[in-house]
Amino acid sequence: MMMKASQRRGIPGRGSRRRLWTVATACGVLLAVAILISLRYGSTTLSVRVLYDAIFHYTPSREQLILKTLRLPRVVVTVLVGANLGVAGALMQAITRNPLASPSVFGLNAGAAFAVVCMTMLLPGLSAAWRVYGAFAGALGTAVLVYALSHMIRWGKIELNMTLVGVTVQTFLAVGTQAMLIFNESKTEQLLFWLAGSVVGNRTYEASVLAIWSLPGLAAAAWLSRSVSVLGLGDELARGLGQRVRLLRGAALAVVVVLAGVSVSIAGPIGFVGLIVPHMARYILGLDYRRIIPASALLGALLLTLADIGSRWISFPGETPVGIVTALLGTPFFIYLARRRRTGQ
Repeated sequence: MMMKASQRRGIPGRGSRRRLWTVATACGVLLAVAILISLRYGSTTLSVRVLYDAIFHYTPSREQLILKTLRLPRVVVTVLVGANLGVAGALMQAITRNPLASPSVFGLNAGAAFAVVCMTMLLPGLSAAWRVYGAFAGALGTAVLVYALSHMIRWGKIELNMTLVGVTVQTFLAVGTQAMLIFNESKTEQLLFWLAGSVVGNRTYEASVLAIWSLPGLAAAAWLSRSVSVLGLGDELARGLGQRVRLLRGAALAVVVVLAGVSVSIAGPIGFVGLIVPHMARYILGLDYRRIIPASALLGALLLTLADIGSRWISFPGETPVGIVTALLGTPFFIYLARRRRTGQ
């Protein structure tokens, strides 16, 4: 059977475009419903009327203040962090051709968290904007370290080596972070909650800082998506098709550092979103990263918003870090992927 010309060129046909729009519409509707639930429910339940008045007839009542100063920034942070981590995971799996890759597995989240904890201990007066730069430095330093150590190992495949080195570096940085907390007990309680991965307590300022970095990072990921798809064909073939492989990998890694770093600086090291979401996107839409990247953004935002809603009811009316919920979902998924990879499936 002859393939269509668009399929031979790797361009999505009408059927795949229709499927993409169907998935995007479904995810958009589910995300809108999840956002509405997130805005309404918590320690204080807000009526739909309060949400309506907040848009069209705002008054400085207690319910409106809760919505404006607490719930709305929390939803913005949750959506952007979920989208960031989903896209960062998709990019990492593309540039490493490793289905186990994600910012958390490769230690980027741990590196960013270690840098932020160090800055908080040494310079406690720094704002969220400055913490972002520390998170960038920590994530970038960890990425360079993992890449260098992986290439020093002479046995095994580089993809597996990077996973093993990433997990080792992540453990080392986690121990270093815990040591910092032990020697600074006065600041331990607040940082421990943040280190578990939490979107609680973020206000408009933190949400705006996150948006300033996230939106250009997500746009850059979408721009790179076509070239990143070619990397799946192998480095030699990608070079034959005119791609500058090293430059492309460096650009994609820079986007990952931005997305993962800014997310960790605001919400802490939330794990496994970047691992789960790209697999969901590939299962639904195939291997083309022009579809995987936007789908990962939507699915990541949806997954983290649902996890945040679920986290509110674990110890209601208290708050539970959303990172606990994502760990409960992601740990068995990671074990499942590792077993499939070991058996060659």
